[in-house]
Amino acid sequence: MRITNSSGCNVYSAMEPFPYFYYLIFLIGFIGSCFALWTFLKAEQHRKCMSVYLINLLTADFLLTLALPVKIAVDLGVAPWKLKIFHCQVTACLIYINMYLSIIFLGFVSMDRCLQLIHSCKIYRIQEPGFAKMISAVVWAMVLFIMVPNMAIPIKEIKETANVGCIDFKTTVGRDWHVFTNFICSAIFLNFSAIVLISNFLVIRLLYRNRYNMSYDNVKKALVNILLVTASYIICFVPYHIVRIPYTLSQSKAITTDCSLRRTLFKAKESTLLLGVSNLCFDPILYFYLSKTFRLNVTKAFGSRKENNTLPE
Repeated sequence: MRITNSSGCNVYSAMEPFPYFYYLIFLIGFIGSCFALWTFLKAEQHRKCMSVYLINLLTADFLLTLALPVKIAVDLGVAPWKLKIFHCQVTACLIYINMYLSIIFLGFVSMDRCLQLIHSCKIYRIQEPGFAKMISAVVWAMVLFIMVPNMAIPIKEIKETANVGCIDFKTTVGRDWHVFTNFICSAIFLNFSAIVLISNFLVIRLLYRNRYNMSYDNVKKALVNILLVTASYIICFVPYHIVRIPYTLSQSKAITTDCSLRRTLFKAKESTLLLGVSNLCFDPILYFYLSKTFRLNVTKAFGSRKENNTLPE
């Protein structure tokens, strides 16, 4: 969204390429998510925690695919005024709902993979599919409880103008809740970052201990899987959270910033948000490496197609 303030500082400038990158992410992510949905629906049952967490991750991705077309239209400047308001109230929140659900479920995926490897003979309650479903429901309820008030709190009526940002629609209560949710979400990010890093450390330590044992190959495969999750996590979410706190403080006027700094922070936020949204493209790759069902169906689909193409006419 375009942003102004009382001093007439327009921070929305030279941002035109972003909608086209969002469009590319939407196209790739939507195709990958639809294929993943088809694959998981073909599976008769999901007996593992990993499948439960990946299905929840996929559900969050579909929320993002609903939000991106509206954001693209708004950022291109072709959206009518009412659609801009709808974006600020609803679809912008869906983007952040996806982000924090993805952070949480990627943390659970890392932890589950680590527990499977370190205690292969033991099954903890957290590794039971029933518990995974229960904790997933709690996660959805928690994230929605934090985010939905941003949609529900009434907004101010603003005269239609070219340069206006979502923050300008918010009342004092809305701004306060916006700042509060940003700090809560940053705490979620820090806690689940610790889970991802600890899981990596434990698997690397086990890999080192078993480097001469028969189980080395299994540990090495698990390490590759967790490193893929970590790489996706770092690329998509770390840059955004480095920028988010100073941007939120400048947006809420908790700190005094000049126009140049506000413009820089806004561009940094948009750039790192683009990386955050790119998890829509990374997730199908994770499904392939983390879900045997997904991998078998991909191999079967493309393998059979290759065989059909090689048949004599």
